[in-house]
Amino acid sequence: MNLLETASAGGGIVMIILYIVVIGGIMYFMAIRPQKKEQKRMAQMLSELTVGDWVVTTSGFYGMVIDITEEDVIVEFGSNKNCRIPMKKSAIAEIEKQDNE
Repeated sequence: MNLLETASAGGGIVMIILYIVVIGGIMYFMAIRPQKKEQKRMAQMLSELTVGDWVVTTSGFYGMVIDITEEDVIVEFGSNKNCRIPMKKSAIAEIEKQDNE
């Protein structure tokens, strides 16, 4: 009987390791992979940002980009052209390209 208990315990450890691997795989495909995909999309979107593009900030404000630096942008809000606010590029949620027509 001692031999059967040893074989049974070894099989239990293998099943526990298998469960851990399966749960880890599910977490990767449900959480980590989509997050990395979204980060790539945001980086691509921000790399294509140019002066004159209309943007929507993460707080919901619409404005036009008037200057771009490495990490920051200056966005002009409103129609009176007096409200210019510097902000991080990461605060931009969407970009609408300016049409040259």
